[in-house]
Amino acid sequence: MDDKNNNNSVSLFEGWAFGKTNYILFTIGVFMLIIGYYLMASGSVNSFQSLTLSPILLFLGYIIIIPLALVYREKVDNKA
Repeated sequence: MDDKNNNNSVSLFEGWAFGKTNYILFTIGVFMLIIGYYLMASGSVNSFQSLTLSPILLFLGYIIIIPLALVYREKVDNKA
């Protein structure tokens, strides 16, 4: 009976979906958000920095990089 439970159990890190690439992408996304908000706060109200550059960085961080980090999976080679 114990053998059935041991064979079906999955340890925490075997079933973990995120790898090194996911964490790197997520970190890049968070840094883009931090830089975007910093640029928005430090620029004057009608500057290129506040009206164009900062929203582009925030868009890339929120809409592209962070979701990509959440759904990215590395290809697994099963040629054995």
